[in-house]
Amino acid sequence: MPSKLQRLFVKSPLRAGAGIALESPQAHYLANVLRLKAGDQVLVFNGLDGEWCARLSNVAKKKVDLQAEHQTRPQEAGPDLHYLFAPIKRARVDYMAQKATEMGASLLQPVLTRRTVAERVKVERLQANAVEAAEQCGILRVPEVRAPKKLDKLLKDWDEERLLIFADEVAASASPLDVLSAQEQKPLAVLIGPEGGFEPEERAALLRQPFVIPLSLGPRVMRADTAAVACLALVNAVLGDWR
Repeated sequence: MPSKLQRLFVKSPLRAGAGIALESPQAHYLANVLRLKAGDQVLVFNGLDGEWCARLSNVAKKKVDLQAEHQTRPQEAGPDLHYLFAPIKRARVDYMAQKATEMGASLLQPVLTRRTVAERVKVERLQANAVEAAEQCGILRVPEVRAPKKLDKLLKDWDEERLLIFADEVAASASPLDVLSAQEQKPLAVLIGPEGGFEPEERAALLRQPFVIPLSLGPRVMRADTAAVACLALVNAVLGDWR
C-alpha cells in the first residue's frame, strides 16, 4: 500500500466491507482531479469509527463508490475543547477554523459581540474548512460547527461545568501557565474576542461568571487569529492533551 494516500471525511458508517457512496464534490475530486481509477485506494474517516483504507469500486465522472477494507487507526477521542470566537474577515476566519481544528477543538462557536464587524458567518464554509484541515493534518475527528450566538445569550445558557478561558487584553500580566495550572481538570472552552476587544460592559459580564478565567497573552496586542493559536496552544499544553 502506498505510504501517502488521499484522506477523505465521509458520513457513512465504517466497517470491513461497507460500501461508501461519495458526495459529488469528493467524487469529482477523485475522478477528475486526482484521476484515480477503480482499484486505487484512499483513507477515509467519519469521526466515530477510526480511519479505514478503502478501495475505489466504481468510478465515473460524477459518481465514485468505495468499499472499506481494513482499519488503519482506531478512533481517538481528543480533548473536550470548544473554540469560541467573534467573527472577523473571511480569510482570517477560514484560517482560525483550520488551526482550531488542527489544535484539537471539538466545537467551533461564532460569538456576536458589540464590536463584531463581520456578523455574517457561513456555517457551511466553517465546516468545509474544518473538514479540509482534518483531512490534511491526519486527525480523526471534525469539530461540530454551531450557528452564531450573541455573547449575553451564550453566558446565560452556559454549562457551568465547563471552564471558559478568554484572552483578556486588560488582564494583569500574570504568567498564563501559572493561571492555567491553578485550574481544576474540567471540560474547556477558549473565547477570543473581536478586533478592538470586548466592550467594558461585556468584559465585566464575563468576569462576573464563576466559570470564567481571564488569561493574559503577554505584553503585545495580537491579531485575533494569532491570539487563537497562542491561547489554544497554552490550554492544550497545561490542561489539554499535550501534557
